[in-house]
Amino acid sequence: MLSAIVCACSDDLDIQQAYSFDLVTMPVQKKIVQGESAEIRCQLVKEGDYDNARFFIRYFQSDGKGELRMDDGTVFLPNDLYPLNKTTFRLYYTSHSTDQQVIDVYIEDSFGQVVQKTFSWQNDKGDDEEDDDLLKVSVHDYMQLYRVKRPLLAMDSPFVE
Repeated sequence: MLSAIVCACSDDLDIQQAYSFDLVTMPVQKKIVQGESAEIRCQLVKEGDYDNARFFIRYFQSDGKGELRMDDGTVFLPNDLYPLNKTTFRLYYTSHSTDQQVIDVYIEDSFGQVVQKTFSWQNDKGDDEEDDDLLKVSVHDYMQLYRVKRPLLAMDSPFVE
């Protein structure tokens, strides 16, 4: 029994170097117009702290066309790895198309762990376009469109024939 206790002890210290981490963001807008920038506020949350751990960031755009840049002005190229030197930072996505846009942001550490977050935006056509279309038609056609687009409200309208 004494030999089992002696064998169970080891002089090797087990030092944990790779701690799990996550990328936490504030809520991000869901709609964007071409030329507009969306801000993504980010914080790297680490389970533990190891001085020699290094973090890197890259992104991939699967839908649409746009540009992602860091708060220090660095414009990212898709799939290129960039050092991430701070745990709280902002990313800015600028839309260059009117299509749906989707980007995947990857944070990697020097131990091979990866965290991925997906951000997507729909094209924001604006709320005024519908009203602009209605101004270009006759009153009769307007009422027909009004009934189709807003059927419950049209029932209370004094203009219903």
